[in-house]
Amino acid sequence: MRIRWISILVLLLTALAAAQVQFPSGKKDKEDPTIRTIQGLVKDTEDVLVAGAVVQLKNMKSLQIRSFITKADGKFVYNNMARDIDFELRAEAKGMASSTKTVSTFDNRKIAIVNLKLDTKVEKK
Repeated sequence: MRIRWISILVLLLTALAAAQVQFPSGKKDKEDPTIRTIQGLVKDTEDVLVAGAVVQLKNMKSLQIRSFITKADGKFVYNNMARDIDFELRAEAKGMASSTKTVSTFDNRKIAIVNLKLDTKVEKK
């Protein structure tokens, strides 16, 4: 009888360990030192939040560009960004553009806040 209970206990512990491997808690992602969040606000020349601005984030290693369209609060968020890559950010809206800002690999913030201001007219090509 005792061997039966020990066998059941071992079986349960093995099943729990397997479940943890298949379905890890989200805690690891939040504490992962290799990733970060890049976020900020887009404002116009009068410091008014800009809805519908297109924020482009450029990976300086692969040259891939990701775009985010701001909501009414003017906010943009890029999650799970590698810390070992430099990124450039730029916003455009209403015929205006922001200057380009860089988030460097030397920036060790877990959440990098980069606010962008539309201050230059976009030239049509």
